[in-house]
Amino acid sequence: SPSHLSLHSGPLGQTYYGQVLKKSADLRTNACVAAARAVPKHIREALQNVHEEVALRYYGCGLVIPEHLETCWILDLGSGSGRDCYALSQLVGEKGHITGIDMTKEQVEVAQKYLDYHMEKFGFQTPNVTFIHGYIEKLGEAGIKNESYDVVISNCVINLLPDKQLVLQEVYQVLKCGGELYFSDVYASLELPEEIRTHKVLWGECLGGALYWKDLAILAQKIGFCPPRLVTANLITIQNKELERVVGDCRFVSATFRLFKCPKTGPSKRCQVIYNGGITGHEKVLIFDASFTFKEGEIVEVDEETAAILKNSRFAQNFLIRPIGEKVPTSGVLLWLCFLH
Repeated sequence: SPSHLSLHSGPLGQTYYGQVLKKSADLRTNACVAAARAVPKHIREALQNVHEEVALRYYGCGLVIPEHLETCWILDLGSGSGRDCYALSQLVGEKGHITGIDMTKEQVEVAQKYLDYHMEKFGFQTPNVTFIHGYIEKLGEAGIKNESYDVVISNCVINLLPDKQLVLQEVYQVLKCGGELYFSDVYASLELPEEIRTHKVLWGECLGGALYWKDLAILAQKIGFCPPRLVTANLITIQNKELERVVGDCRFVSATFRLFKCPKTGPSKRCQVIYNGGITGHEKVLIFDASFTFKEGEIVEVDEETAAILKNSRFAQNFLIRPIGEKVPTSGVLLWLCFLH
């Protein structure tokens, strides 16, 4: 409805993030600061290289940086002060590119202010980061081309939009085939009543616009994504008596999901896969999601969807994939792995 739209694109969303919140410590719940899991060393180091003011003005929930990003083109939805963009800039290298888009002018200005500082610090001759002041539900209007990104990330932002389907459709359009939306957001245990959806503080704290958790799979299927894959989830605590009264029995979780844009054709049967290793920060073990952890050189049986994702995404070169029934040449593979390392 128009009233919901005004919460996002009108004064409230921009005021809350641009002026009311001067730093992360001003948040009243842990919805936007929940850590997901241990951060790999190379990402910790990348974050340490981000300018102090950029890091201070960052309000995301958890860290939303997937694996295997060298040379990738990445779009950050709701990039805010640019913290993740500048961390990702180092991970993709000069051959990759990061685009950050945000609706809040003050945040984009903070991000742009430090572009030269970071490029010089990283030793890049040509900047590999671009910031756009625009709306994530209107990516085409912002000049973002279809099928141009390997990865789209979003950190506690999609819940601020009244029309979740619209933004997910936009993301689907700009992703390359085999590309991924890797995003952290807030989900509700119930369909949210009007009182919660229109509450100013709950909206700004990422709770008022939370999607009913069952609706994500429905939207993903409708748009054409593979089924959502849960990576991590944390229960959100509300440290405010008045807000506790408003939310009542509703519970909220901060969760990270992977959504892949796979071709309609692919392995149509269960497969055995072997992780070849070699992904930076995950050389021996790749925790792909809550269901699958791949250890280097170990045979793992996966379902049809997982096989299709591994075969058609940026992870393809790191896996040997065989339909079940075909003999997996284990000793040969292990010998081959020795040559690779």
